[in-house]
Amino acid sequence: MNFETYPFEKLNNLLKEIRPNSDYTELSLTIGEPQFKTPQFILDELCNSSYLLNKYPKTSGEAVLRDGMLSYLKSRFNLELNNQQIIPTFGTREVLFNFPQFLLHDIENSVMAYPNPFYQIYEGSAKATRSEVIYMNLTKDNDFQPTLSEKDLARCNFVILNTPNNPTSSVILIEELKKWVQLALKYDFVLLNDECYIDLYLDKPLPSLLNASIEVGNNDFKNILVINSISKRSSAPGLRSGFIAGDSEILREYMTYRTYVGCASPLPLQYASAVAWEDQTHVDEFRAKYIKNFEIAKEILGITPPEATFYIWLKVDNEIEFTKLLYREYNLKVIPGSFLGREGQGEGFVRLALVYEEEKTREALERIKLALK
Repeated sequence: MNFETYPFEKLNNLLKEIRPNSDYTELSLTIGEPQFKTPQFILDELCNSSYLLNKYPKTSGEAVLRDGMLSYLKSRFNLELNNQQIIPTFGTREVLFNFPQFLLHDIENSVMAYPNPFYQIYEGSAKATRSEVIYMNLTKDNDFQPTLSEKDLARCNFVILNTPNNPTSSVILIEELKKWVQLALKYDFVLLNDECYIDLYLDKPLPSLLNASIEVGNNDFKNILVINSISKRSSAPGLRSGFIAGDSEILREYMTYRTYVGCASPLPLQYASAVAWEDQTHVDEFRAKYIKNFEIAKEILGITPPEATFYIWLKVDNEIEFTKLLYREYNLKVIPGSFLGREGQGEGFVRLALVYEEEKTREALERIKLALK
């Protein structure tokens, strides 16, 4: 398989011959990894459950974890799901890679569609399944909203949405989500929304694709799936706790497939994840930090804060040269947008991940302001 180099490796290659300005301390706004401490109550549960390392974990997940996830879906989205409609996963990266291999294995000349620019694991799964890819280009002219023509809709087997979106921070509103559900039913393709940033809203809580499915009368979630993770919402990416939820007919067969994959989460991680999923207070506290960071960005850069995520999709003249300038003159790393897209998408943008505490965020953004001048 010929996989594309990951964006962070491309960045290292771009900057490897550059000596950064030592007058500045090193800062990086590249990776979407929260730099806040994981809440103590999660760490305590992890320690208290460490004695369970002498047991094999179930691929299907322990009841305590499933209950925590179902409780989250009820309290956050008012969704009443059952155990057949959810599968705990080892984060969401693994499921984004192996679920398409399960889904498309028996389909000749399979076709996938996903946003462009994108989280690169989407491309990895397309290559692994030898699928033809239809890019849904996210541009300023279409307000960074994904669309497909009637012709392409009829050809698709699997469509990935990502709202709230990485890297553009765009959000698909509920009325559009409802249209996507109806399209998945009309053209009989599987529709999955990557909802890993859905709890990082700045104002009003955002609905799930599963809410949209119910609103159009698709109460059994036929052809509809979502994935989610505590990595961003709980500042706990190392716990690798996620889930896939929705269509129980698809998930029943996928569960059998997963018994062969061997990616069950260790029991202490499951117990720690369960308490994280059930609690919303700590998420509100983290969200307040991101809201403050966007206020600082508005003050310094004059940007309009997005509706969700912790990313700024910043317009620049030349994203490659700007990235090199930032590193050379200000010892600051960002990701060029063209490293996150294909066929020219992402050019003229850099992605900034506002994942630090207020003081470091302000310092990084002040450096960007100087570079923009």
